[in-house]
Amino acid sequence: MQDDTFHDATTERDPATAPSSDPETGLSRDPATGLSRDPATGLSRDPATGLSRDPATGHPRPPRREFKARGSFVTRCEGCNLPALNCLCPYRVTATSEARVWLLTHPLEHHKPTNTGRLIGDVLPDTELFTWYRTAPDERLLALLEDRRYAPFVIFPDDQPDYADRVVGMESVTEHQQGGRIPVFIILDGTWRQARRIFRKSPYLDRLPVLPLATERLTRYRLRKPASAAHLCTAEVAIELLRQAGDAQAAEVLDDYFDAFNDSYAASRRHEKLEAPTASMRRLLERARR
Repeated sequence: MQDDTFHDATTERDPATAPSSDPETGLSRDPATGLSRDPATGLSRDPATGLSRDPATGHPRPPRREFKARGSFVTRCEGCNLPALNCLCPYRVTATSEARVWLLTHPLEHHKPTNTGRLIGDVLPDTELFTWYRTAPDERLLALLEDRRYAPFVIFPDDQPDYADRVVGMESVTEHQQGGRIPVFIILDGTWRQARRIFRKSPYLDRLPVLPLATERLTRYRLRKPASAAHLCTAEVAIELLRQAGDAQAAEVLDDYFDAFNDSYAASRRHEKLEAPTASMRRLLERARR
């Protein structure tokens, strides 16, 4: 869960962001947004669903404007998507955890290079990523929610009375784990406004227990302006959940990787090359050598 502000420095245009055409379908595609467009109708097709019309109403999807956010012209590393000036790839280290993380991501977050949800997948290979659409739930997610191997929890604040009966604590995670099930933290990946919409507009989440994150941690995320220092970004939420669930090593690796991401991206915005690894980067390099 992250805040809305999104600013990236602009440098030279990256040719990879130029519109291209799919040779099989004949549809033009904007690589910055991932959306295909039918030249005959002008309708946008969603890459996740292949739909050019809303599946519930049948209304046509309006054409998407070209992605013009600041930072769309930055030359980026293909591996980590950070500005090539300070690539994150040398510091990527994987870890294992007893608990799993499933990200239910708002489609607009996929196009933001400052999104921190992808850091979780870099560190924890078992992370699952699902794109949220109000009228087209991910069938694979629905199937996994029925899988008795897993004990899923929706991570969300306990600030409204209408779902108070679903709110549980970390002890419930421990109980399911001791019963042989794999705890799953479902993190709603988007701005706070988007996360609340996902929570309220996803009936398949209504029967799941709600686990609020109880922490004294204040955000260290510097790439978007938070409404409050207590509002953690997606990666920070995962770090705290893993730590509280007993996956301390995975939490430490992800925490260091998050710091490396934060520092690398912040330096690139200032057009500065980091000449020496930071403390968190050195720890990740040491882990990589083991």
